Amino acid sequence: MQTVVFLPGLICDQAVWQAQVNELTRQGYECRVIDYGDADSLGRMAEIAIEQSPDKCVLIGHSMGGRVALEVARRVPDKISHLILMDTGYRRLSPDDAGKQEVSGRLTLVQTARQQGMREMGEAWMQGMVLPERLQDSQLCQSILDMIERKTVQQFEHQQTALIERPDATDVLISLKCPTLFICGDQDSWSPLERHYDMAELVTGSEVIAIERSGHMSTMEQPRAVNDALLRWLQSTLV
Repeated sequence: MQTVVFLPGLICDQAVWQAQVNELTRQGYECRVIDYGDADSLGRMAEIAIEQSPDKCVLIGHSMGGRVALEVARRVPDKISHLILMDTGYRRLSPDDAGKQEVSGRLTLVQTARQQGMREMGEAWMQGMVLPERLQDSQLCQSILDMIERKTVQQFEHQQTALIERPDATDVLISLKCPTLFICGDQDSWSPLERHYDMAELVTGSEVIAIERSGHMSTMEQPRAVNDALLRWLQSTLV
């Protein structure tokens, strides 16, 4: 049985992957979702993922989880049979004004979480993570806010620190030898689709699939389209 290991993004847990776990399990895959605990670096998150993964697996990372997946590939490339990176990035923090603005935004969210709580912080964070039209979808928004509220302020602060101190993974992408797929919401404003085409240019033989009418939270915004993309690609590449 093929094992699929899912890596969640910032302040996300199994809920961000639930639709994919349900469908892939029905299709006969063994599915595992990694919990990073209180890890405060992408390297430590990668070590946790390695410890909780079998000798060989399909590795799928969303957002921060995509960066964690690249750190797994840096350390144990032979463990990964297939790699799927979703709504993510690969560059280190920019040293210019854009980088300073990113740090300020991240630290402002941490301060909001400290002062007002995780759910209130999540209300602000969610505004740029899903399509504006999906903010009217109460079931989706409540699922996201419930997920955020399950994380502690300390976990949130640690994960933000990990992202601020993220390493550049250009060298990892160039070195990849396993079948690799990039998936991104076509209207993801945080990790835009164009960046995924840039990453794909660094990985020989890789593909890019755009999820229509989706923002950053593609696995929850358009679960059926994501499931279809995953299954089609896995079935065409797994031998």
